[in-house]
Amino acid sequence: MENSTEHPHIVVHSPALDGSRRVTEGDVTLGIASHLDDVVEILRLADLDRIEVEESDLIEWQGGGPDDWPGLSEHDVD
Repeated sequence: MENSTEHPHIVVHSPALDGSRRVTEGDVTLGIASHLDDVVEILRLADLDRIEVEESDLIEWQGGGPDDWPGLSEHDVD
């Protein structure tokens, strides 16, 4: 039997109406992300920070990739 902590299956779900994206591992919601940095932080808090967020095969991006954050352009980044 495979150890699920070695090969987690992370899903970044399609954007919600507000542009946020739910991040899950299996049936567990790890958090809600509004930006790629949020995904990185959610995975760090789940002790999954060894994963290269933008390039890993362990992450399934639904409804757009790591650069797709609807509504993000409305926010000023300082």
